[in-house]
Amino acid sequence: MPSEPTSQEHRPRWPRSVPGWRGAVLRGLLWTAGAGIAAVVSVAIIVGVALAVAYPNLPELTDLADYRPKLPLRVYSADGVLIGEFGEERRSLTPIAQIPKVMTNAVLAIEDARFYSHGGVDYRGLMRAAIANLGRVKSQGASTITMQVARNVYLSSEKTFTRKLYEVLLTFKLEHLLTKDQILEIYMNQIFLGNRAYGFAAASETYFGKPMKDLTIAEAAMLAGLPKSPSANNPLTNPSRARSRQLYIIERMEENGFITPDEAQAAKKQELKFRSTTGQTRVHAEYVAETVRQLVYAQYGDEAYTRGLNVFTTINAGQQETAYRALRKGIMDYERRQYYRGPEEFVDLPADDKAAEDDIDDALADHPDNGDVMAAVVLEAGPKMIRAVRQNGEHIEITGEGLKPAQSGLSEKAPPKIRIRRGAVIRVAQTPKDTWEVTQLPEVEGAFVALDPRDGAIQALVGGFDFNKNKFNHVTQAWRQPGSAFKPFIYSAALEKGFTPSTIVNDAPLFFDAATTGGQPWEPKNYDGKFEGPMPLHTALAKSKNMVSIRVLQAVGTQNAQDWVARFGFDAEKHPPYLTMALGAGAVTPMQMATAYSVFANGGYRVNPWLISKISDQRGKVLVESQPPLPNESMRAVDARNAFIMGRLLQEITRAGTAARAQSSLKRVDLYGKTGTTNDAIDTWFAGYQPTLAAVVWMGYDTPRSLGVRETGGGLSLPIWITFMDKALKGVPVMEPSAPEGVVNVGGEWYYEEYARGGGVGSVGVTSPAQENGPGTATPATVPGAPGVPYDRSLMNSDGLPPNRPAVSPSEERRSILDLFRN
Repeated sequence: MPSEPTSQEHRPRWPRSVPGWRGAVLRGLLWTAGAGIAAVVSVAIIVGVALAVAYPNLPELTDLADYRPKLPLRVYSADGVLIGEFGEERRSLTPIAQIPKVMTNAVLAIEDARFYSHGGVDYRGLMRAAIANLGRVKSQGASTITMQVARNVYLSSEKTFTRKLYEVLLTFKLEHLLTKDQILEIYMNQIFLGNRAYGFAAASETYFGKPMKDLTIAEAAMLAGLPKSPSANNPLTNPSRARSRQLYIIERMEENGFITPDEAQAAKKQELKFRSTTGQTRVHAEYVAETVRQLVYAQYGDEAYTRGLNVFTTINAGQQETAYRALRKGIMDYERRQYYRGPEEFVDLPADDKAAEDDIDDALADHPDNGDVMAAVVLEAGPKMIRAVRQNGEHIEITGEGLKPAQSGLSEKAPPKIRIRRGAVIRVAQTPKDTWEVTQLPEVEGAFVALDPRDGAIQALVGGFDFNKNKFNHVTQAWRQPGSAFKPFIYSAALEKGFTPSTIVNDAPLFFDAATTGGQPWEPKNYDGKFEGPMPLHTALAKSKNMVSIRVLQAVGTQNAQDWVARFGFDAEKHPPYLTMALGAGAVTPMQMATAYSVFANGGYRVNPWLISKISDQRGKVLVESQPPLPNESMRAVDARNAFIMGRLLQEITRAGTAARAQSSLKRVDLYGKTGTTNDAIDTWFAGYQPTLAAVVWMGYDTPRSLGVRETGGGLSLPIWITFMDKALKGVPVMEPSAPEGVVNVGGEWYYEEYARGGGVGSVGVTSPAQENGPGTATPATVPGAPGVPYDRSLMNSDGLPPNRPAVSPSEERRSILDLFRN
């Protein structure tokens, strides 16, 4: 019997024609194929299980169909200029139809050229990316725009298999739910692009200071390079790397047929000008924006910063910028006359300028530029020259007139803290002649407000020299003595008591003993220390005669006057019924002064200042719209004839009085106003108007102290007002109010009709009190005691005001901004 076959005989044999090495290869391929099939089956099973488990747990995407990202609160001027933005994310929601093709093409070229062709996952792109990575050439990325939207909106950035699986599943779900345009719109608005900018519309404003519709190919390519790495490709902080990526994106745009070769070459050659270097000036309305923020937050709470509210104000952008520059110039002009307080810091610098660069950078980072008042580190200093370097690396030399403001700091005998030497951090500014001068950050503060007296719309508001340094809004929060700028309201009360512009009042010395005052003796004086005897009322106001104002108030009666000034919007309790009220010893805010002078400007109506005209959502739907009532009889504060005659008196001040510079500088007669300088020149004012624009300027120190013995409202505040009005009234025709019913002109002067021919008060203080009083005149009042307000004659200066100020509680100082802007 044949023997049993061995186990070798039962094994399958390869044909003898197949060499051994080939058989081994074939066997390996079969094993690999089997393993691959097994792997695919395993992956399919795993994916199937994952789909079954993960897909039901995917987040709902229906909210993306009505995409509403976090949008900041934006504040605009009346003419549509952005003046403020509040929120964690800068973003402008822009529909896909409004996004320019040049921007979408740049993004598609670098991020997902086949976006409109694939179904969410670009398999060809995945393969291309894998090959590129293996070959170590520049990768074009594997994530599609849809995948990025899924990741950015719903997922974290962790690199795990689970997160990637969710990303792919979300991508398919997004492609099923939304159109390609909807997905691209979300991406273009959602992606983070550095510098708090989200979306390309915000990035266009952030980096180039222009709307997205105005972007060039080169600019769009630069922005398209940001999504991959907003910090590494930031053109402001890493220009070389950003430029390299921009050029690559331009090439990709050309390869994909989005631009022609000629356009690509032109784009590569374009020199980009970024917002920080374009020299463009934004509108400085920080105090306005902050006021609006407070008002809107009070209404909407935290939603104010995320729901994309657009707030339109009454501010005129041009006037706002003019006011900002005028106030800063006035403050810096004053600062040049002050003693030099010394450098802000001293840095030990190595002898070699190159080796000192890091120390200089660190020092200047701690002392940033303040607008046109710039920081610099001194490299070399002497009596005739300072050589310094600015933060941008610019080396400057200061000589001649530019050294005068700091001459005391250049002396060899200067104290160590004052002396300017190598390593000193100083402030410099450019002069109108394009040279440099040494300066210093001011300690003095100021405020400016302008409004339309016809309806109270605020046109410009600057609450201080620098919002970042001092956020206290001096326009609405600073309670200061108005000084002589308050006198017109006393004179206005006098008109109702029979006084006329021709009433003769004696400018003679006054003395009130302790028995009369109930405290200490008081001997007021005129600013110039001179007494000119009897003079007409209109001349006394033009010359701001204190003795005349006191006699007028005596005749009117202090209680009557206190009641009268409340008609103009002043707080009666802050103007106690004492004779010092005639000299402006009460407390007012610049906003109150602007409102009060508006009564004279508009014919006698009390208008409330208002700032917000409209609030809309991100889609333009109007949520709030306010329009104040036009002046009507229910708003009347004083009679039209009172306002008219006071206007004539205030006009004389700007023509031939303490503010004569106004008409001579502006070359127009329709200007009205009054200077104000308080005791020891602690506060200086100018309050005035043209019939379409009332404006008030204040200057002083936050901790009250003298501005200087020669400083006055006419010297400090008036020039700021003139600078503003010079630009604000360009093209505005000259207009003078017509005489209202009830006044007549006699010999060139206007009178109430009943006092035109011999009626009214003829004179005050010229003869005995019994003979002073005419028809309608109140008996001269005595000076009541003023508890807590002593009259110390030894402390009086030429303006004649007691040094004590009306007490103002901290709660009153912090009075709600809502109260100040209520309609």
